[in-house]
Amino acid sequence: MIAINGVAHTILTVSNFQAAKKFYEPLMTFFGLEKVFDGSDFIYWVGGRTAVGLQECEEAYRAERFVQYRVGLHHLCFRAREHADIDRTARFLQEMNATIVRGPMYGDWAPGYYYVLFEDPDGIRLEINYVPGQGVLAADTSFNPGNDFHVEDGP
Repeated sequence: MIAINGVAHTILTVSNFQAAKKFYEPLMTFFGLEKVFDGSDFIYWVGGRTAVGLQECEEAYRAERFVQYRVGLHHLCFRAREHADIDRTARFLQEMNATIVRGPMYGDWAPGYYYVLFEDPDGIRLEINYVPGQGVLAADTSFNPGNDFHVEDGP
């Protein structure tokens, strides 16, 4: 057995690279990630012990949009350091005119789980959450899957 040290990176494939870049550049900066590469069809940010990259999809798929329950990514969730960061993010998303699916609000998945769920220009679901303490690893606590992973607007 090994003990991993987090998720190193997530690469998202987008249909309209310029629209996605316009959305993600201010968002990643707001989240404290630093842009370390900016190419004609790939961009990469690093910070907070993670990295996020965007790549343009192949021409044949440019008319498609994200489908949450298709094989592959369901959603990408960033972890905030403070409860207030969720409210700050929601305000920032409103200023960006981003699509907020729901929140900020509390969820049942862990005690104190507080989040906002939103979409990028392709409809890729993104979330930022805050969970106090040890979350579901705390004594006498367990993960509650609820029904939200089985309905269209779940996180």
